[in-house]
Amino acid sequence: MATSSGVGVNAEVEVADTAVLLSLSGPNNELLKALGEETGIGVGLRGNSILLAGEPERVALAERFIGEAAGLIRGGTRLDANDYIRGLRTLRADPTLRLRDLFDEIVLVTPRHRPITPKGLAQKKYIEAIRTHDLTFCIGPAGTGKTYLAMAMAVNGLVTRAYKRIILARPAVEAGEKLGFLPGDLAEKVNPYLRPLYDALHDMMDIDRAEGLISRGQIEVAPLAFMRGRTLNDCFVILDEAQNATSEQMRMFLTRLGYASKAVVTGDVTQVDLPSATKSGLAEAKLLLSNIDGISFCTLTEVDVVRHPLVQKIIVAYEDRDRSKALTSS
Repeated sequence: MATSSGVGVNAEVEVADTAVLLSLSGPNNELLKALGEETGIGVGLRGNSILLAGEPERVALAERFIGEAAGLIRGGTRLDANDYIRGLRTLRADPTLRLRDLFDEIVLVTPRHRPITPKGLAQKKYIEAIRTHDLTFCIGPAGTGKTYLAMAMAVNGLVTRAYKRIILARPAVEAGEKLGFLPGDLAEKVNPYLRPLYDALHDMMDIDRAEGLISRGQIEVAPLAFMRGRTLNDCFVILDEAQNATSEQMRMFLTRLGYASKAVVTGDVTQVDLPSATKSGLAEAKLLLSNIDGISFCTLTEVDVVRHPLVQKIIVAYEDRDRSKALTSS
């Protein structure tokens, strides 16, 4: 119940179930602190009630979040501070969305019984775009789940037999270290570039099962150059780090798509490792293809970062630096 207090309001949300209240509050009330910091209101605890004080709209958002989060917790969902932040931002961005709609969207359950779900409104729209389009581009900074969510969708498609194979590709672009100086044959030289794809795959699937599917050719992890001349039918195809694909490579990849196949292209246009005179195929594709029906372009930002909280701050700092440089040069 909310009451007016000057320009602000005070509200008291009673949570009768002590176990739910403890889960809502977190150890040392850390989740309530996250709630207060994200909404910019005062949050306290008295008995079985959560006390809120601040601007009416912000208090109303917190009240709604607490009510919906309590329902999720009663249903067995575990929420952490990052979930609070993303949930609040999602409800603020789209008042028509329910918190349950966000956390009930399970893309895949890992061997450790951990559900993979979208962590915000932008990720949810990204998943919906993959489901409804044969070709989806996702552009955003590191740590926003671009490739991880695409791989979860691909693995789900393979285990449900919607697709016969998964093809994972990456440009093998040198970033400060020459391939020729690395030991081993060609496969051993390019393996470090593909390692992140293997890591994500092993996080979603039992290692022995993944290796068995790879040995049978049902999952293929390969450099982008190996896609030339192929037609990919009945496949879920992912091109990762696409900002490092040249214009010619991007054209080659996009024309490989065959019948009953789906492709997802992910990349970060702020981290291009190509020579300065070479145009990124991802940036060009966005200009050329964004108005074509059947192709979806999704954008994730630092708000959607799902890595260490410092990553979000680092991304913002570098983006501010880039904007300053652009203003200076202009």
